[in-house]
Amino acid sequence: MEDDMFSGIVDGAQLESKVLQKLQKNFMQVQNILDQNRLLINEINQNQESKIPVNLTRNVGLIRELNNNIRRVVDLYADLSSSFTKSMEASSEADCRD
Repeated sequence: MEDDMFSGIVDGAQLESKVLQKLQKNFMQVQNILDQNRLLINEINQNQESKIPVNLTRNVGLIRELNNNIRRVVDLYADLSSSFTKSMEASSEADCRD
C-alpha cells in the first residue's frame, strides 16, 4: 500500500513536470509571436505614415502575417487550456485513487 502511495506521488510529480514544461514552452512561443507582432505593427504604422504606394502595398502582406500570428496565438492558448484541463482531470483522478 505504501508503494502505491509513493508511485502515485511520483506519477503526479512527473505529470506536473510535463505540464509545466508544456506551459513554459507554449508561453515562450506566444511571447515570441507577440514580439514579432510588435515589430510588424511598427512597420505597418511607418508604411502607413509614409503614404508611399509601395509601402502601402507591402502592408497588405504584413497585415496578413499579423492576422496569421494572431491565429497562432489563439491556437497556442487553446492548446494551453486543453493541456491544463487534462492535467487537472488526471490529477483529480489520481487523488481519487489515493
